[in-house]
Amino acid sequence: MGKGIVIITAMPEELAQVHIPENIAIYYSGIGKVNATIAAMKAIHEKSPSLIVNFGTAGSVQPGLLGLLPIRQALQRDVITTMAPRGHMPFCSRPQVYTSAVNGGYTCGTGDSFVTAPDPWFQESGVEVVDMELFAIAAVAHEHGVPWLSYKYVTDYADEKAVEVWQRGKHLGQQQFLDVLAKL
Repeated sequence: MGKGIVIITAMPEELAQVHIPENIAIYYSGIGKVNATIAAMKAIHEKSPSLIVNFGTAGSVQPGLLGLLPIRQALQRDVITTMAPRGHMPFCSRPQVYTSAVNGGYTCGTGDSFVTAPDPWFQESGVEVVDMELFAIAAVAHEHGVPWLSYKYVTDYADEKAVEVWQRGKHLGQQQFLDVLAKL
């Protein structure tokens, strides 16, 4: 039986540990899918959680999305090979899209690059926001039978100004997430 909630976020600048209730463990993964995989594995091994909650920043690839968004689905945006459709890992029997326990919500495309330009594939695939960790966290959670939720704070519009805007606003979603966390 799980032992409560574990939060995985990329950096303390996104979510300061001092604001997290003592009964909830937080793991800082660092940026990217490999780092997120390691953090999720470590969290499951050390805490045996009943729920993994990912919080982090995201770029919106859909005009008008603002604030803290619940994420319903995660897929890989940077798997591009001639052996399978984009977003699908060839010769892999695991799911290519992971679905959270949240009702409603948005679709997040995860990749190991910072999106700074439009990509028609996002619209074709229903991707609304982009990040660099969620798919890995969802995959590890699924593999271990642990439910997951994710909330992404939109910091930028995944355009030529994205890096600069993200750096200025990466901490702004913290209070909104803490409000949601209090309800969990």
